[in-house]
Amino acid sequence: MRLPESQVAVLNAASATDERTIAQLAEATDQKPETVTGAVFDLRDEGLVSVTETAEESVELTDEGVEYADEGLPEVRLYRAALDVGDGDAVPMGQVIGASSLGGPQVDIALSNFARKGYGHIDSGELAPDADADPDADEEAAALAALDAGESVDADVLDQLESRKLVVRHERTIRAVTLTDEGVTALMEGVEAAETVDRLTPEMLTSGEWEDVEFTEYNVEADAPEARGGKKHILRQTADRVKDVLTGMGFAEMEGPHADADFWINDCLFMPQDHPARTHWDRFALDVPPMEDIPEDLIDNVRDAHLNGVGDDGDGYHSPWSEDFARAIALRGHTTSLSMRYLSGHEVGELEPPQRYFSVEKVYRNDTLDPTHLLEFYQIEGWVMAEDLSVRDLMGTFEEFYSHFGITDIQFKPHYNPYTEPSFELFGRHPETGELIEIGNSGMFREEVLRPLGVECDVMAWGLALERLLMLMYGFDDIRDVHGTLCDLDLLRETEVLK
Repeated sequence: MRLPESQVAVLNAASATDERTIAQLAEATDQKPETVTGAVFDLRDEGLVSVTETAEESVELTDEGVEYADEGLPEVRLYRAALDVGDGDAVPMGQVIGASSLGGPQVDIALSNFARKGYGHIDSGELAPDADADPDADEEAAALAALDAGESVDADVLDQLESRKLVVRHERTIRAVTLTDEGVTALMEGVEAAETVDRLTPEMLTSGEWEDVEFTEYNVEADAPEARGGKKHILRQTADRVKDVLTGMGFAEMEGPHADADFWINDCLFMPQDHPARTHWDRFALDVPPMEDIPEDLIDNVRDAHLNGVGDDGDGYHSPWSEDFARAIALRGHTTSLSMRYLSGHEVGELEPPQRYFSVEKVYRNDTLDPTHLLEFYQIEGWVMAEDLSVRDLMGTFEEFYSHFGITDIQFKPHYNPYTEPSFELFGRHPETGELIEIGNSGMFREEVLRPLGVECDVMAWGLALERLLMLMYGFDDIRDVHGTLCDLDLLRETEVLK
């Protein structure tokens, strides 16, 4: 019997009485595992070997898991600090956190698991530890230590550690090979290695050698190394899809700076300068020179609207207005700054109705990180300028837009904005949890916004969250799975946005 050299080597290394894994055969034959796998499948098809497959799971600690295995779980450290500081009595939370040396996201992790595990309770800013709690009996801490030592742990505890992203499970298929009776017979009768080639070269064609050689069969079932090339991020894929939809609805795209004057970001929107959203707690101010390129007549119009209102019944805010503050630079908290630039004529010249514009770009807010909030995210900005617009036109626009993504259950809730009246928020139902989540804000721009810009017709506008659209489309329940340092890489690799 004549067989390719790799198959002969595997056949000689296999045993009729003991199973040999692919790794063992590769070591014995000094061949690559993928070469051995291909040979094994070919020999199996010839009936010379049998192959059994078993799934093997391994567990690996993440970087966070390794840190907690060394330093202790955050909730355990918080509990021990509470005992040390208060001798078992209730202690101000800030004092305990300082004594625990926890920082950043570890504080939230510790607080969320403190009560869950019965270490105590938190009330009115004070943390009261339970003296009867036993941190040495913490199953999750013990499991981390066991895994770090290479030992196995309880499946339920492992599930909990996985949900906390402290461990990663890996599955692989182990193939074991045994000679069949036919394989033993073939070896006894003698097996000869046939010289085979695995590719056709130009030299073979010109010399005619290809007519005399034996080509290796191509095995489509053979294992091969996984090649992971780069791909467009799912958020950018979704952004491109949104752009296609809005362009198809007759909208043109806006562009503009990420760092802009507060004048464009807030003042043009009739946001009072003492509004809480304009403090250093909520905005990212930049230590750079103020913006000089703002039309003086536009500054005068906006200042007058803030101080005196617009029209005979206008009243303004009766609060100070500073041109220096208006010219100061900050990262935009919304892309409505682009809308103000375009509506004022500053960006592309004076616009005549009807007009439709949109943008899908990043914005920056000093929010508390949680499953639905990040410090930066994508906003779908849009507006329509036309005569005699109404809220019904705005609602109809949303229904058409979201229908392109298979979302039809959109709900509207009246809302207050300084820059739109009437205003309403949009909500969509999460496909997995069934909860209503806010997906955007919208309304009709007020006269106090439009008149200073020189716009004399109606403008309806909105700001929608791209990440939350993604949540409605695919059922993600945490934005951090797709955006930021905690993102799920496997999810990003495998998910594709449908066109």
